[in-house]
Amino acid sequence: MDTAENWDVYEQFRESMRRLAQDKIAPHAAEVDRTSTPPDTSYDALAEAGMISLPFPESVGGQEGDLMSQVIVVEESSRVCGTTGLAVLTTWAATEPIFRFGAPDLIEEVIPECATGKKKASWCMTEPRGGSDLAGLVTRAEPKGNGWVLNGTKRFISGATWSDWYLILARTGENQHGLFVTHKDEPGLSFGKLETKMGVRGSPTADVILEDCFIPANRVVGDPTLGYHNIMASLGTSRPLVAAQGLGIAQGGLDEAIAYTKEREQFGKPLSRFQMVQGMIADMTLKVESARAMLYRAIEMMDRNPAKARGFASMAKLICTDTAMSVTTDAVQLHGGYGYLQDYPVERMMRDAKVTQIYEGTNQIQRLLIAKHAYGN
Repeated sequence: MDTAENWDVYEQFRESMRRLAQDKIAPHAAEVDRTSTPPDTSYDALAEAGMISLPFPESVGGQEGDLMSQVIVVEESSRVCGTTGLAVLTTWAATEPIFRFGAPDLIEEVIPECATGKKKASWCMTEPRGGSDLAGLVTRAEPKGNGWVLNGTKRFISGATWSDWYLILARTGENQHGLFVTHKDEPGLSFGKLETKMGVRGSPTADVILEDCFIPANRVVGDPTLGYHNIMASLGTSRPLVAAQGLGIAQGGLDEAIAYTKEREQFGKPLSRFQMVQGMIADMTLKVESARAMLYRAIEMMDRNPAKARGFASMAKLICTDTAMSVTTDAVQLHGGYGYLQDYPVERMMRDAKVTQIYEGTNQIQRLLIAKHAYGN
């Protein structure tokens, strides 16, 4: 990633992904938001182009693409449709611990169809009592015969009802947790009501309810006492992906603001000629490029110094998602009254941006993690 040659490859990949997003994702974004329906057409287009298979092992039909290429896919998808970006990263985040820690038969059962896009996956961490305190969760998994029985409720699950597989973090002992894989058709698994949300409306969100849900023994991901440790390790990958979603939304807002202020005229000249408008565009551009630099630095740290990478992942998640909220708010402002109308993408982008500051660890939690990193804890 240090050489100009590698950057040229990444930029060529970005250009092809941007064309795909513009041609196959952007035309459906407003309808997905308006109707609160999953982005099936966009997701299928990504799968057909081989983008969904990017991070998976070649042995199960994947391409073993690195994190940088995954980030580009999420970033460019989210630039035109935050919901599609979320759909992609949700399956990737849920399956990463499976092919990292799971047994070969579990990998073979779950991953190949997720790699082709035929099946989707969600991870289930948050509970009604809270989301940040994962160690305090109450969902339980108890051994029974040749399997496990799960009981509990997981809240605010992205992709609920749309996904086929669900990765569950559950308590297996006093201070022990395991990761378990359930299927949506499993007896004992049901869903709560679909939530009506401010943004990313096409991503269905609901409770995943487990009532004496029995799963076979091979559905445990690795050691059933190390689930918390394993999910913490996987956050080093998932947080950069959420950061990429925020960055993509921010870039989309900036693109729209630039295009609008070049075309819209006031007092006989384009808005882009006014000094205060230029100042806002400059500040928005600086925020986006600074966030991008931080995200790419975090990815670099995962290769060079994995021990410190978690702190950098938190920095990237924080700055990219705060930038998404700030830049899309300014983009609405620069559109004037039109920015408040659903006819213009910036209204949707502003609503989509907000949740990126909340999930995958709130930005307040990220600040605590960054402070620990700074103090060397």
